[in-house]
Amino acid sequence: MLLAIDVGNTNTVLGAFDGEKLIHSWRVKTDPRDTADELWLQYRALLDGITIDGLSICSTVPATLRELRNMVARYFSDIPVTIVEPGIKTGVPLLVDNPKEIGADRIVNTLAAHTLFGSSGPCIVVDFGTSTNLDVVSPKGEFLGGALAPGIEISVDALAARAAQLRKVELIKPKSVIGKNTVEALQSGTIYGFAGQVDGLVKRIIEELELLYPEAGATTVIATGGLAPLVVGISELIDSYEPDLTLLGLAMVFDRNAKFGD
Repeated sequence: MLLAIDVGNTNTVLGAFDGEKLIHSWRVKTDPRDTADELWLQYRALLDGITIDGLSICSTVPATLRELRNMVARYFSDIPVTIVEPGIKTGVPLLVDNPKEIGADRIVNTLAAHTLFGSSGPCIVVDFGTSTNLDVVSPKGEFLGGALAPGIEISVDALAARAAQLRKVELIKPKSVIGKNTVEALQSGTIYGFAGQVDGLVKRIIEELELLYPEAGATTVIATGGLAPLVVGISELIDSYEPDLTLLGLAMVFDRNAKFGD
């Protein structure tokens, strides 16, 4: 069974695959202070007897990636391991100024989005995490670049920290856009505000894509990430929600490299 590990700045998402089917997934907090032994103990408890015969890993946290390498060397040295980094076959051309700047998760999301949704046209992946990432995928599956914005939670945290009369609130859809109290006003500004931000960026990106690829089909907009459910039902331009997009991409990368090594 393949274990896919997606290490983000706030959370780490793990998924166990039986063939191409994702059968279990878990979400835990990311702590850059965790050692290789602590990571192994945590993952072993989650797996609870599941036998792992392959690992596919991407990480945006250098300290955790270093300890994951140590964990792999110590506890998984006898199974194939794919870490998304330079030299790994992803099949995703990076058409940007400095490919080394692109996070591994964005490359994996590009592969998964094109494979699952990009048969007739370009894609935009909106990943709602610590930051809100909009990744643009060409009709050929190339990573064209995108836009990065502060994430929902860190924006709320910053507002509460800097405004004396404001505080953190539960992130749920308010009863109306016009908030009748401070809590509802904050919820409205956050939820509807981020939906509007995403729709505005997506609209402008689609306009550029139509100029670049006038013969291509319609652009598909895919939402993913832990905070995506807050916005999916409110955004006017998000077409699909795939919570496991990165895990599915990691499984695809593992499969590509396993076949390459045969």
